Amino acid sequence: METRASFIASMRETQHLSPEKDPSPANGDGEHFDSDEGSSIEDTDFNWDEFLEETGASAAPHTSFKHVEISLQSSFQPGMKLEVASKSNPDTYWVATIITTCGQLLLLRYCGYGDDRRADFWCDVMTADLHPVGWCTQNNKVLMPPDAIKEKYMDWTEFLIQDLTGARTAPANLLEGPLRGKNPVDLITVDSLIELQDSQNPFQYWIVSVVENVGGRLRLRYVGLEETESYDQWLFYLDCRLRPVGWCQENKYRMDPPADIYSLKTITEWKCALEKSLNDAANFPLPMEVFKDHADLRNHFFTVGMKLEAVNMREPFHICPASVTKVFNNHYLQVTIDDLRPEPSNISMLCHADSLGILPIQWCLKNGVNLTPPKGYSGQDFDWADYQKQCGAEAAPHLCFRNTSFSRGFTKNMKLEAVNPRNPAEICVASITSVKGRLMWLHLEGSQMPSPEYIVDVESMDIFPVGWCEANAYNLTPPHKAVLRRKRRIAVVQPEEQLPSTVPVEKIPHDLCPVPQPDTTGTINGRYCCPQLYINHRCFSGPYLNKGRIAELPQSVGPGKCVLVLKEVLSMVINAAYKPGSVLRELQLVEDPQWNFQEETLKAKYRGKTYRATVKIVRTSDQVADFCRRVCAKLECCPNLFSPVLVAEVCPENCSIHTKTKYTYYYGKRKKIIKPPIGENNSTKSGHVKPARRRKRRKSIFVQKKRRSSAVDLNAAASAEESEDDEPDAMEDETGSEETSSELRDDQTDTSSAEVPSTRPRRAVTLRSSTEQDRPPPTERARRSRRPQPHAYSEAEKGTQAKEEIKQEEEEKLVLDSNPLEWTVTDVVRFIKLTDCAPLAKIFQEQDIDGQALLLLTLPTVQECMELKLGPAIKLCHQIERVKVAFYAQYAN
Repeated sequence: METRASFIASMRETQHLSPEKDPSPANGDGEHFDSDEGSSIEDTDFNWDEFLEETGASAAPHTSFKHVEISLQSSFQPGMKLEVASKSNPDTYWVATIITTCGQLLLLRYCGYGDDRRADFWCDVMTADLHPVGWCTQNNKVLMPPDAIKEKYMDWTEFLIQDLTGARTAPANLLEGPLRGKNPVDLITVDSLIELQDSQNPFQYWIVSVVENVGGRLRLRYVGLEETESYDQWLFYLDCRLRPVGWCQENKYRMDPPADIYSLKTITEWKCALEKSLNDAANFPLPMEVFKDHADLRNHFFTVGMKLEAVNMREPFHICPASVTKVFNNHYLQVTIDDLRPEPSNISMLCHADSLGILPIQWCLKNGVNLTPPKGYSGQDFDWADYQKQCGAEAAPHLCFRNTSFSRGFTKNMKLEAVNPRNPAEICVASITSVKGRLMWLHLEGSQMPSPEYIVDVESMDIFPVGWCEANAYNLTPPHKAVLRRKRRIAVVQPEEQLPSTVPVEKIPHDLCPVPQPDTTGTINGRYCCPQLYINHRCFSGPYLNKGRIAELPQSVGPGKCVLVLKEVLSMVINAAYKPGSVLRELQLVEDPQWNFQEETLKAKYRGKTYRATVKIVRTSDQVADFCRRVCAKLECCPNLFSPVLVAEVCPENCSIHTKTKYTYYYGKRKKIIKPPIGENNSTKSGHVKPARRRKRRKSIFVQKKRRSSAVDLNAAASAEESEDDEPDAMEDETGSEETSSELRDDQTDTSSAEVPSTRPRRAVTLRSSTEQDRPPPTERARRSRRPQPHAYSEAEKGTQAKEEIKQEEEEKLVLDSNPLEWTVTDVVRFIKLTDCAPLAKIFQEQDIDGQALLLLTLPTVQECMELKLGPAIKLCHQIERVKVAFYAQYAN
């Protein structure tokens, strides 16, 4: 479940960067709110986190949306076979089985290992040497089992024949070519052709073209009607009405356009359109993997005349009595809403055994829901017993219906995103007002026209989790009240002294508050397309950003729309900061009058407080590189920390040899604080420094020093973390001489950390060095560090102290005898027992944590999965970080 949740998060991050799409008025008039500024501003201003925080509501869990969960799954399935290059000898190959998938990562096991998972290995389908079964034979490549199991079987050919019999090979088009590594949703491209079942006749199909693909939600247009969008349909790709081209002919069904559009073209025009689409589909077929998750329809048990209750699909605000009016075959039937008037309206629906919205009689009575009597019903109160006698009909038995009490985790007052039934192109913010069995009532918060709560099944494919529209760059209609609130106020960074977080817009000059203009292009083009931005983990991270957190970020973001890509990168940078509020404050100051920018609200959370700021983000690709360098300059980190340039081994800026002081000078800020090398005389009369900024950084480094001097005391480890978080402003009243000493320690600390990539600030040092006996106790060192240093303190003594600290740090570095990626569970347990976390070794044994899993552990996962308190978790994470640092230094290259 944790892997699924994290993958959902990573997917949202990457899909957030796809081109922005504007819903068209297909199947509706697509009206917008009446406001002075226009709807684009309303869409930009709405923020789900703020809305949930203000309303006190919770978001419906992502796992409740079955169709969205399926859409995120890989095209590769556990149990598939493929041929993979041998790790020990890349010129030879062997057959492997897919054990599990995570995005484009596959966990493989060589055939012949059976249930032994010790040799399982991960590989990236985009970079690994993977091929379908049979590729080696076709290309005269050597197929040879790994050395570890070579002697296990005498006849490997016979073994492979037995092992591959009945097995499914990984599709060749997903291992090679342009479709490599793509999931089913990504395989559906614009202009893809699909067969669509008629809404009334299950044996009639017509071909539709994909006009738009929004995270698997497809806007479809009938072939032959390319010039009009009035008859466009919106369906999720898992809908059972969608079939691959050729399905109709294979099952001997009719291929005719629907009755409501048949008269729009001549028979000749329809035939020409059909022939052209069949040729196009033959030349560019849609991969069958798109339909691999379509559920097979089960047989139904309905007969003509049976009574039931059904949601009126034409007006999904009522549940009405209904009848089975036609049975087509074992899979399909027709359900008609009862109408007793002389001229009935005949609202009919094509249904199957698992259709949504059909219920047994008395369901409304049992669940306390109002049942709308049939039109033309003469009685005062509707009663099923009397009505059945009047009609002479039997009730459909309960076995005809799917589980009617399954709610999938939805509860009252949860928030989600839902399609407006009166305008299928529009998706609105929605609230669940009631849940009864498998039906729920939704209130559309932002619908343009007031409408009653409408009814939807919990497995409907027209509802989506919070953030789905943003993740797929699709417009979400926000609530009215959120728009009005944003017209009155703008958000600014909340200061640490708890000053008001908002300022009335009337008090701010209008020329300082440019309103973002709507993107009228409707689609992304080269000018607004941001190139791929790389997070170069090895580059210098500066005083604001935590190098360990930077190392956990994805290697790249984008390409996509400039504002979306840059907003995603800035959000990740804020979350990787020691103090997110400080970074947010710095980002507010990044601007250039020459930029074509758009204002975006960014948010940071720190110690339970929420900070918000409006940041100017460039909109065009030609300004992206300059924007990234400006942001890096503001954060005093390497200009290539995040940029369109991928840094492979050595940064062009040679940032690994720079200290924080030198980078401050490099960026032209506070030039007077640059110091000569250690050992030379340095006057403390170096000019005034901006006190708050410099002292804050100095204080942060002081906390790190106190951590390094801590012993195994668990409370000391916890207090070290607290001291970093609770940095008081009163500490800014210290003398300039202490500041000079702190600057020196600042340089030394950063130099040592820059030598090894991906290091985190130490939370508690648990490895005793040989010189620890000569050092004073931690409390005495901490107390002494706070005292102002006398001016007579010589540079030579400072240099000696620095060398001792650097020597101590070097002694604490871990040297590994083997690559931790190859560690077994036993190896991990052995390592943990050699540390001061030895009592926790049994947890690693019980949970089968091998080397690969060890390197993926972080503080939150350790606390949650191992159920450890903060102190022991920090202590354990320090040892894990030592392994990671040693791994990056010894084996990562």
